[in-house]
Amino acid sequence: MPSEGYRKYIFVFIITSVIFFTAFSISNYSNEKRIQNIQSIEDKIALDLLSSETQFNLLKELSCKAIDNSVLSQELNSIAEKLTYAEENLGVDNPEVLRLKKYYSVLEVKDYLLMKQVDQKCKQKLIFILYFYSNKGDCDDCKKEGYVLTDLREEYPELRVYSFDYNLDFPIIKTLQMVFKLKNTLPAIIIGDEIHYGFKSREEIEKLMPILAKLKAEREKAQRTANSTTTTQKKK
Repeated sequence: MPSEGYRKYIFVFIITSVIFFTAFSISNYSNEKRIQNIQSIEDKIALDLLSSETQFNLLKELSCKAIDNSVLSQELNSIAEKLTYAEENLGVDNPEVLRLKKYYSVLEVKDYLLMKQVDQKCKQKLIFILYFYSNKGDCDDCKKEGYVLTDLREEYPELRVYSFDYNLDFPIIKTLQMVFKLKNTLPAIIIGDEIHYGFKSREEIEKLMPILAKLKAEREKAQRTANSTTTTQKKK
């Protein structure tokens, strides 16, 4: 009969094998779920991209009165949320995440070109910022700059911010770098034809874009007028 020590080794081997195969099964299941999840995101983004391309073509033919600027950004915001989710769950270097980012970059450039046309045609007072960042761990201020730009975009509906990964190996990104003669000094924001390198606070960006203060003053004046009208109507 096997000795007590031998039985102990067999018991440990069995327990270890069970733990190993359980962990292996869980890992496989987790990976399958992650793959299914990313495939679902890809399918949704592909549909969003097709929908946006069609929408952009329609908007080119519409009159200025028919164009609602808030609608145009819905697809971009939706895809940005999916991309952020994918980066956080799969990693910034994941091949599928990089492919999603390329989809997003294409859509951003298409939106940027269209809205430049809309701005010229309809005089909508749109403002554009192109933002270049890196998430490879070599740009401590990039995430902080992203928060500043998101905050500004939420306050100023007229402001459109387009974010691009400087290190993304993609012809569109390379073309943007060439067109603007962009250096690898990040974060970098482009306002009009001027490039500004390094972190810029909210106050610094507002100084660089005096039109923001003008738009804010106009909005506050309109709000005061609306409040005054409402108060007068209530008194009647």
